[in-house]
Amino acid sequence: MQLSQVLKEVIPDPLHHLIPDRFEVIGDIAILSIPDELSQYQTTIAKALINQRRSITTVLRRVSKVSGSCRIAGYQPIIGTKTRTLYRESGFRYRVDLSHAFFTSRLAGERQRISDIIKPGERVLIPFAGVGPFVIPVAARGAHVIAIEINPDACLLLRENIRLNHLEDRVAIIRGDASLASRMLRIMSDRAIIPTPYGLDETFIPLSRMVRKGGGIHFYTFDNRDGAQERAKILTLAGFEVGRLHRCGNVAPSVSRWVYDLTVR
Repeated sequence: MQLSQVLKEVIPDPLHHLIPDRFEVIGDIAILSIPDELSQYQTTIAKALINQRRSITTVLRRVSKVSGSCRIAGYQPIIGTKTRTLYRESGFRYRVDLSHAFFTSRLAGERQRISDIIKPGERVLIPFAGVGPFVIPVAARGAHVIAIEINPDACLLLRENIRLNHLEDRVAIIRGDASLASRMLRIMSDRAIIPTPYGLDETFIPLSRMVRKGGGIHFYTFDNRDGAQERAKILTLAGFEVGRLHRCGNVAPSVSRWVYDLTVR
């Protein structure tokens, strides 16, 4: 049952439409976006959520968007205080600490789709690697992964997750700025998975030059529908074959995350 239905008799009618029915669960932590008008009811909302999902032990309120070079959002504890948890996805385990590194469970389907494409022996470049949600399943498919991440805390968690999933011989971690990757590395990859943070689209071209001709790129970015279609035309003119373009969820009114499956021509 949705929270808005559970709390129908608790929160006044004029505020009822503001009750968040959508939330994210990462391990045993739930993340809610609660508008200011409902601040006095946030504990009531959190308790209702825990009653619905008994596996949840901590409820956090998102109070600021992802920002900074380390891509960290701000959270206010409502129930519980921890931000570190163990998250399971597609048979893999991840240590996640939301106060120190970005993570979202909402790309689970995409991560599975991409890992299904991977062929054993491929050399795969993954900038903006975070704690490893793309890295781990790709390495488990038999690829050799170069993971680049600027956030030192995320690098530590990534290293821990590689050990946790027994993939130490398949992943090389580079702590550094992904926009400078072409200066740091002189190797060509068979494929790149680029989960671009908001506002960093300019990193795409230098990263794409690190993929061999005929290689594949999975480029994630943010746009509205018209902008996404226009970008597909621009990428075609720039020398890429656009094999697939689809939306991976809304992030704001009229703005979605999109993925382009590209081939370097």
